[in-house]
Amino acid sequence: MGEVGREGPQSLDRVARIQADWRRERPDVDVSPQAVIGRLHRLAGLLTERLCLVYGHYGLGEGEFDVLCALRRAGAPYERAPGELAAHTMVTTGAMTKRIDRLERAGLVTRRRSGDDQRGRIVALTEPGRELIDEAFTDHMRSERQLVDLLTPAEAASLEAVLTTWLSRMERPHARGGD
Repeated sequence: MGEVGREGPQSLDRVARIQADWRRERPDVDVSPQAVIGRLHRLAGLLTERLCLVYGHYGLGEGEFDVLCALRRAGAPYERAPGELAAHTMVTTGAMTKRIDRLERAGLVTRRRSGDDQRGRIVALTEPGRELIDEAFTDHMRSERQLVDLLTPAEAASLEAVLTTWLSRMERPHARGGD
């Protein structure tokens, strides 16, 4: 059947219970990848939920927070072209336009024509936008610290190393050489 755990089925986490159900219903299918993928998926949802509480405290959604961070990371004068913002936030230019529209309506960014190319646009943080993202980012990092501190320093370092390797392989599947 599968491993049940020392205290019995009641002690299994949600993913282990789902795996046990699938092993019972489909013993012909290897469900062992769920042990990793299912937990990562569940953890990602829980992390996002916790982080979004911080964004919401500042009246921001996850996407708006991401855009403001990308502008702030650009350094003074805190501006980027919309296409560059899309590349720095990994979203489509269409989604970026909607985010910028919301941030502009809130007075956190401005748009202007590019000096080099009158067809191009530049998005820049306003002073209220810079002040807001500085405060929100500080709280965001405090929240991330609390989440990471649920692990020991050794566990966090080990997890970082594994995730870095896995992400690198996922982002460059052709680079899967002989490790």
